[in-house]
Amino acid sequence: MASPTDPTHADDRTDPGPAPAPWGPASGVGSLPGTDPAEALRVVLGELPGMPHLPELPARGAGADLIGRSAALLVDLAVDLTPAGWRLVPRGGVDLRRAQEFLARDLDVLHDVAGTHRGPFKVQAAGPWTLAAGLERERGERAVVDPGARRDLGQSLAEGIGAHVAEVAARVPGAQVVVQLDEPSLPGVLQGSLPTVSGFGRLSAVEASVVESELAAVVAAVPGPVVVHCCAHRAPLDLVRAAGADALSFDLGLVQDLDALGAAVEAGTHLLVGVAPGTDATLPAPAATASRLRAWWRELGFPADALHEAVTLTPACGLAGATPAYARAAMTHVREAARYLVPE
Repeated sequence: MASPTDPTHADDRTDPGPAPAPWGPASGVGSLPGTDPAEALRVVLGELPGMPHLPELPARGAGADLIGRSAALLVDLAVDLTPAGWRLVPRGGVDLRRAQEFLARDLDVLHDVAGTHRGPFKVQAAGPWTLAAGLERERGERAVVDPGARRDLGQSLAEGIGAHVAEVAARVPGAQVVVQLDEPSLPGVLQGSLPTVSGFGRLSAVEASVVESELAAVVAAVPGPVVVHCCAHRAPLDLVRAAGADALSFDLGLVQDLDALGAAVEAGTHLLVGVAPGTDATLPAPAATASRLRAWWRELGFPADALHEAVTLTPACGLAGATPAYARAAMTHVREAARYLVPE
């Protein structure tokens, strides 16, 4: 493809060409240690300038966790915090307001710290199945067992994410906003391994066709490119791709299904590949990680020069459980390893 400065296109002022792909060479998964959103965002922008993300800081407390933060996006649905966890309620109280205030604070910081950023910028929220698995109904079991509650949650979540994307875009006008749906509960939903609220039993498995169709409804309703992240064992990559995700995010060390990955690449699905542990560990040299990626790519059977455009390197999972020094080192590692993937 000719570059914008190619002389054969120098006078073609009517065709600006395709928009740049919304993927950078390296990014984060979402969560980081600490409680200062401005400092966290500055670190992300410094270490991952090609595709920064809006940091999540669970150490701030209830409402900054994955479920509470995502529930704060819901439209016309309210939650409250109980000793057992988050629960759907008719009217929100102090816990919901705290979660909403965290999000509002992050958007203020985003404008102040990253307002001039141009290019891909990723935001994260719980996917519909993980959110339904993490919220109790007002009377009884988790919302994941109730098709009506799941439908309402999915529609409300998609609408709330759409509004969130618009708010991010307004504060960072040069951003190409990418939405990541975190679905760590997806394998448990499919396998019937999620515990009941009482903890004494397991919820029944949900049919794969139902999981796919309800995930697809949310993916289709969310504006812009959508990544679905699952760093759990047995991540259902084929199902996620069939649901319409533009990109798959996973822990490279946990994925054994090369056929699913090969099919995703052939279909044009981008891969966010987790290559650095989410908690403190001794990291190899970035060149060694790049060599590991190239060997994996050869095993998939694709040409070497296509690798750097097909993948974005990330930590394997969120970094909230890491020390600040390791979190920064992990982000530096994936950025430097990605540089080794670019053909000379």
